[in-house]
Amino acid sequence: MIENSKLPNVQTTIFTVMSKMASDHGALNLSQGFPNFDSDPELIEAVSKAMKNGYNQYAPMQGDLALRERISEKLQLLYGKTYDVGSEITVTAGATQAIFTAIAATIHAGDEVIVFAPAYDCYEPAVALFGGVTKPIQLRPPSYRPDWEEVAHTITPKTKLIIINSPHNPSGMLFSEEDMLILQNLAEKHDLMLISDEVYEHIIFDGEMHQSAARFEALAQRTFITASFGKTFHNTGWKMGYCVAPKALMKEFQKVHQYNVFCVNTPIQKGLASYMEDPQHYLSLPKFYEAKRDFFLNLIKDSRFHITPSKGTYFQLLDYSNITSETDTLFAEKLTKEYKLATIPTSVFNKNKENFHQLRICFAKTEDTLKQAADIINSI
Repeated sequence: MIENSKLPNVQTTIFTVMSKMASDHGALNLSQGFPNFDSDPELIEAVSKAMKNGYNQYAPMQGDLALRERISEKLQLLYGKTYDVGSEITVTAGATQAIFTAIAATIHAGDEVIVFAPAYDCYEPAVALFGGVTKPIQLRPPSYRPDWEEVAHTITPKTKLIIINSPHNPSGMLFSEEDMLILQNLAEKHDLMLISDEVYEHIIFDGEMHQSAARFEALAQRTFITASFGKTFHNTGWKMGYCVAPKALMKEFQKVHQYNVFCVNTPIQKGLASYMEDPQHYLSLPKFYEAKRDFFLNLIKDSRFHITPSKGTYFQLLDYSNITSETDTLFAEKLTKEYKLATIPTSVFNKNKENFHQLRICFAKTEDTLKQAADIINSI
């Protein structure tokens, strides 16, 4: 028995809790962030072909060369930044592994890491595991804009790293060009590293542009960018992602990566490399998901929930403050058990579990599922 847990305060994730509650009570599950429609048959066929052609043994530690080439081409096309396929790109077992590896490679005991809350729940445990200290900056509704003065005042001589996520889960907020320029100045001034969690980079609405850290040269030189093929190509169960970073940072990243997973699924990498030869497979995503967002929001426009349309990701916040004063955890449980609709309470990701009376739903679903969800929401 382990007497001194390295993560004594870590419990089962809210995603697992709510998905199990949905299953136990026969509820429609809009809680966990995964599509309930199939991947493109062309991509499935490309992976199947790779398996049949014998690509079933270890891939190179950094990832399949052709896939790294497609990643480099994509970043150049979208952001005008070239990453070297030999020394600056690593294919990972999902973005979460990439984030964990970047933290493992950089954080020592006592180092401080600034995150923006509500924050994806893998950040803080990874920092704690390596002896670091998380310093959360609370983002607030309705805009969820960063308070850069607060960020500047939070930076100390112990601050080593800032983690950002844009498009932002769960709020759907986007970091603007101005935000990134301010961040770049702070990072240079205080010699900070950055992890830029960009898993929803292709899911942005209303003509907005993703402000990747790769667009800002001085920032890119001190940033690990993490991304997800699962989020992009509707196959989260494949657990495929990647990390790009300048050579010096990637060298440290790969020291951890090679003894953590060493390499990831070979035939899927081969299939993705083939599939990504056509950039339209990811360039078409903004309109695809914007149509789903608009379809869903139109269905629930007359409900009692207050809604600020998501600017990115496939998540939407529902403000229920006009319905009840219950905490979001209690209200989410009530919706699941009594109304048969599973959502995610957002307070669990906030600093000090602050409650803004908002629930997160995932609209990466079929129209039939969204219609069923809207009927429930409109009945509340």
